[in-house]
Amino acid sequence: MSEDNPYNPSKILSWAEEDRPREKLLLKGKAALSNAELIAILIGSGTVKLSAVDVAKGIMNAVNNNISELARQGMKDLMKNKGIGEAKAVTILAALELGRRRTDHIPNKRRIINGSQAVYDEMRQHLLDKSHEEFWIIMLNRANEVMKSVAVSIGGISGTVCDPKMVFKHALEHMASSIILVHNHPSGQLKASELDLNLTQQLKECGMLLDLPVLDHIIFTDKGYLSFVDEKIF
Repeated sequence: MSEDNPYNPSKILSWAEEDRPREKLLLKGKAALSNAELIAILIGSGTVKLSAVDVAKGIMNAVNNNISELARQGMKDLMKNKGIGEAKAVTILAALELGRRRTDHIPNKRRIINGSQAVYDEMRQHLLDKSHEEFWIIMLNRANEVMKSVAVSIGGISGTVCDPKMVFKHALEHMASSIILVHNHPSGQLKASELDLNLTQQLKECGMLLDLPVLDHIIFTDKGYLSFVDEKIF
């Protein structure tokens, strides 16, 4: 029997209406649902022996009920859970990606970068929950408004290689007035490596020659950031 078969001997439909995830959401609102109940709505059905809620609880138990850890899961990771096949894994991944892309800024309105916290907030939509390193630049106009953010290189778990020529190619093509460097540490370590320091100095010097200043370099992690300017290592 297919795992996506809506038949479910656990009989969620026999539960009190306020205990069924969909009905609970309608009656009490989305905030009243647990993480497992929200996932149960996404996957729709369970297995012969498990309800959708049971399957969802298994998923959350596997990541210690940590949504951030769930967001790092890939297809194969999700499919290790009982009752989760390819179709349900895809649905969960799609929902998590939509959540990651959500931003609080007003669409089509340029954001002003007035400090390191603004840089971190700007980059959350691009770097949150990444399991590998990426190197980005934020291009600014003369009013310090974000023109565009672009990934310059994508690497592995332990590092990524940044080509200075590509950094300034993007900046010059977009007629940026200044740039900010950003790369993430999936490990969560907020410490600049010797490579980070040398690369930053190299890019800063290139920017001075091109009259395209590098304003800061931010190391991004899911739980915080390090600003080279704030730490006076720039």
